[in-house]
Amino acid sequence: MRIWDIQPGYLNRQSLLGEHRELHGIVSIIVNQKKGYSKHPETLRWVGYGWALRKRHQLLAAEMSFRGFTDKSPVLIRANQDKWPDIYIDEPYQQFQILSEKYKNKDQGRIPLPQNARELWQHHKYSVLARDVNLYKQLGRTVSSMKPFDDFSELAKTIVELLKKEPSIGGARNALQHMWGYVSEYYHTKPWDVDSWSLARLIETMQQLTIEIQEPYLMTSTALSELGAWIR
Repeated sequence: MRIWDIQPGYLNRQSLLGEHRELHGIVSIIVNQKKGYSKHPETLRWVGYGWALRKRHQLLAAEMSFRGFTDKSPVLIRANQDKWPDIYIDEPYQQFQILSEKYKNKDQGRIPLPQNARELWQHHKYSVLARDVNLYKQLGRTVSSMKPFDDFSELAKTIVELLKKEPSIGGARNALQHMWGYVSEYYHTKPWDVDSWSLARLIETMQQLTIEIQEPYLMTSTALSELGAWIR
């Protein structure tokens, strides 16, 4: 059993749908007090974290929706609001390594697995911007000074931990408006004023345009799907 901590955008189709099934399995074990896999380390670390399981499911569902899959099985448990498990089965950096080995000669996820700090930062920068402008600036400077083969395990953990936090409405809008610049010229219905749009409309329109034109930068952005899981 495996519930990943890195963003679902890195998972290929099989892993994405597989985690979705296994998350429902863990929920069933916890809710119905089933014995099967009840002592598995992955199950044990999620006991008491119903809200986090629900949020992870929403992140999976948002990525599934972006790739054309429909989720019809919501997770309703919500114990321990805003709290996530404080342990990892494998640290985030190790999870990237595990997937890299697993995906050899296989289909990759929507977002290519990062080979260095700059690639990791490129994928996550707008997700970080949505949550903490100052950290966004700080990490940007840190990454720009790193060399291609520098260890980025601490950066990976910092980002994964940050993305467990709900972005503010203003932060999400700021990030999405920055992202809008990549596709705005392809939106032909005018006049338009994204400042007046709901966040849901903004991200939905951006997803549609990104898929339509296969905009390369946004296609590898975690924010393109994960912010949708927080916008309700």
